[in-house]
Amino acid sequence: MPAPEKKPAPLEFEAPLLALSGQIETLEKQLADNPNPDLDEDVRRLKEQYNHLRQTLYTNLRPLDHLAIARHPQRPYSRDYFGRWDPNWIELHGDRKGADDPAMVGGLMQLDGMDIMVVGTQKGRALRDKQQCNFGMPQPEGYRKALRLFRHADKFGFPIVTLIDTPGAYPGMTAEEHNQSEAIALNLREMAGLTVPVISVITGEGGSGGALAIGVANRILMLEHSVYSVISPEGCASILWRSADKVSQACQAMKMTAREIKALKVCDEVIGEPLGGAHHNFDLAADNLKKALARHLKDLVKLSKEEVRQDRYNKFRQIGVVA
Repeated sequence: MPAPEKKPAPLEFEAPLLALSGQIETLEKQLADNPNPDLDEDVRRLKEQYNHLRQTLYTNLRPLDHLAIARHPQRPYSRDYFGRWDPNWIELHGDRKGADDPAMVGGLMQLDGMDIMVVGTQKGRALRDKQQCNFGMPQPEGYRKALRLFRHADKFGFPIVTLIDTPGAYPGMTAEEHNQSEAIALNLREMAGLTVPVISVITGEGGSGGALAIGVANRILMLEHSVYSVISPEGCASILWRSADKVSQACQAMKMTAREIKALKVCDEVIGEPLGGAHHNFDLAADNLKKALARHLKDLVKLSKEEVRQDRYNKFRQIGVVA
């Protein structure tokens, strides 16, 4: 599945890069019409300055900036990763109760020679796709589809990989009528008892119970610019400060970035992204993640069924322990 053809849209904090890039383009147009050694030297210096600024900018990001990258509309989603890992992956549809939620996708594939089950949230790219996928917020039917695939994998011995990028489960009236909370709770219980290895990856936003419902895993990985939190920063700001202007403070207080989550020992590994974010190079982002998954899977498949469950139990029992 190809990456978006158009150049990634700049984010607010990238304004200095955009301004410098504009100066370089203007000078290069002048050079094309009128070659000038002095002008050529100016372009060279500006490009050096641009590269230095870019490197500095992305290594000194605020939590709010990581959030902006995690939510970038051109960031790769589950289907982008699945198609790159195995172009012949087999998608499985439906919850076997009468519905198929496009916000949750999954199926069978081969990853580095291993047969695995993949499940992931999907936000959609074009407006119509976004609407069909409910902007990445699964309905109860989506979680029931995921549960069906988890049980299928457990029955046939397929390791499971889940990709998480959702602001949370859909909170609408229809979802509540269809037992959203029950669907999430059931997934939490069933995932805890799976006898096959489970690896969950936060690829963008990992929001609340909507993320955790496919995130009870032996290993939790996070992409460099992803975020994981119990509530959105906007929701946190409205509760604690009663002001939408406090989102930056909320991001800072919540410790939601990948490095911070790793320091809290919730996340097991932070996977590097292409400079500027995964949306700048889908292929490299997918390859980096594939290598990390293969490494962890090769360790986990050595465990017996009981050891797999005990390993997962131990992981979650140790989260939040203060020595």
